[in-house]
Amino acid sequence: MVVPNLCQAAFAMLRQIEPIIVLEQLGSTLFDTALQMVVWDRCANATDPGHSSEDAQQKAMTDFYMINNLIIQLTPIFPALFLARLSDRGRRKAPIVSPLTGYLLSRVILLLVVVLKLPLQVMFAAGTVLGLSGGFTAYWPGVMTLASLGSTAADRSKVLMRVEFMYGLAGVVGSLASGHLFHLYSSSLGHGTILLIISTLLHLLCLLHSIFLLQVKGVSDGEPEENRHLLLRASTNSSVVEAPVEINRVNVALLFVAAILYDFAVGGAIEVLGAFVLRAPLSWNATLVGYGNAAGCVIFLTSYIGVIGFRRCCSDTSLILIGMVSFAVGIYFMSFVTTTLTFYLARALTLFALIPMTTIRSLLSQQVPASSCGMTLTFLQLALKFASLAYIPAFTKIYQGTLDWFPGFVFTLASIFTVLGMTPISIIGCRSPQRWQYEKI
Repeated sequence: MVVPNLCQAAFAMLRQIEPIIVLEQLGSTLFDTALQMVVWDRCANATDPGHSSEDAQQKAMTDFYMINNLIIQLTPIFPALFLARLSDRGRRKAPIVSPLTGYLLSRVILLLVVVLKLPLQVMFAAGTVLGLSGGFTAYWPGVMTLASLGSTAADRSKVLMRVEFMYGLAGVVGSLASGHLFHLYSSSLGHGTILLIISTLLHLLCLLHSIFLLQVKGVSDGEPEENRHLLLRASTNSSVVEAPVEINRVNVALLFVAAILYDFAVGGAIEVLGAFVLRAPLSWNATLVGYGNAAGCVIFLTSYIGVIGFRRCCSDTSLILIGMVSFAVGIYFMSFVTTTLTFYLARALTLFALIPMTTIRSLLSQQVPASSCGMTLTFLQLALKFASLAYIPAFTKIYQGTLDWFPGFVFTLASIFTVLGMTPISIIGCRSPQRWQYEKI
């Protein structure tokens, strides 16, 4: 009797969104390490008049990432909108299945680049395929939409942060293993091939899971959407009124501005961080790159713990400000990193850096009806994509221009933008002195 119940519970858990998050992130962390080391190796012979060979290699590497990331940011715009519309019309799995197909194809292309010694520029085609499938622009809002619609407003921040927790935990495991797997090779295949094969198999398994096993849940509140606004009571758990009928457009606009500024800072810093750790004085190898990526994924775990601890005494706006302060201090310290130890100290200071974006998404989901939740979160993701069109080339060129005198200047700049992003969140906090949540009739 006990065994069938355990099997039933295990199967029910297997049909949730969490296994997909874990499989996709494991595959992606392996792919990220492989791509970073392949690009570094292919750019080793780059030359640039008037610059050292290391600076020329840095410039070639950052130029590749700039073009590749711009392709990945631009191409998903219309596919993501189309998939979001399908999602809001009831096809909730579409924004998940389609991007996972693109992820799988892009991993196969990098594997071919390594095995067949194809030009590195072939990866631009991989980025295009990924973008046309919806990419992360469609995938992550699709995941967040399923998680949001399966939770109550009071628990939504906690549920979404749990999704981030699983994402980060898988990232830590994958990143720690990636550097070691990269060094595994056969005489005929070379470094990185086994790593990419494992990454490809994980994405194939993830895609099959999303097609055949993933279960789509409805809204868990258990009441008609139009009746949720009939009875209110004071509460300390939510800082913005959930408005399924009438949207507070001012708060929505402020949340968008805050998200864009914060993403500008985080995205710009991460854009050059991969190249920064490979140059002197750090000069990391594949194993240290994997450990560094794992340190970044640990932030998912510490941010989840922070949400669990702080939400008992803090409003959602306070949570966002705590996360922004954490990132601003840590990334400013990163400007002066010269050793691996100080790198990890800087990473430790950013332990709550992922709280802001998740909490912003939670607040946005409480401002709109369930039928528009997927489209709203996708519009936010698209706004962040348009912001990336500015910060990717800007931070790349600033980094290249400051290599000789202050390579960490871009991290100081990211800290400044983070402080600017705190302003609209503070305004929301001032505009919402009374906190409410809905009570069922």
